[in-house]
Amino acid sequence: MDGAMGSMIYSHEPTEEDYRGERFKDHPVLLKNCTEIMCLSQPELIKNIHTAYLEAGSDIIETNTFNSSIICMEEFQLHEHVRELNIAAVRIAREAADEMTRKTPFKPRFVAGSIGPTKKKPFSWR
Repeated sequence: MDGAMGSMIYSHEPTEEDYRGERFKDHPVLLKNCTEIMCLSQPELIKNIHTAYLEAGSDIIETNTFNSSIICMEEFQLHEHVRELNIAAVRIAREAADEMTRKTPFKPRFVAGSIGPTKKKPFSWR
């Protein structure tokens, strides 16, 4: 499997403007560290990271969707984009996997959806 998508994104030292891209340039809150938004603002970067993992030998790559839930995206006021973010992330990963599989059809590549925990504390009945 591939490794940590967030670490790979951070290694490129993206700026606030990179996170925003053209589409979110006027978004009302800071988007720095919202790596999932880069599926919409920097899809080529995300695809290049997937491709790097595939070229390094990964058979399975994970979508860039670790925090792509309504709960997590509320922090960045992006909750209304969750469906679009997830669809874009799957499309990008699938394109990279399919391109690699076409190069080596004897070794198919797979895409797994990534879902992480939220920063919110679970509800307690106590």
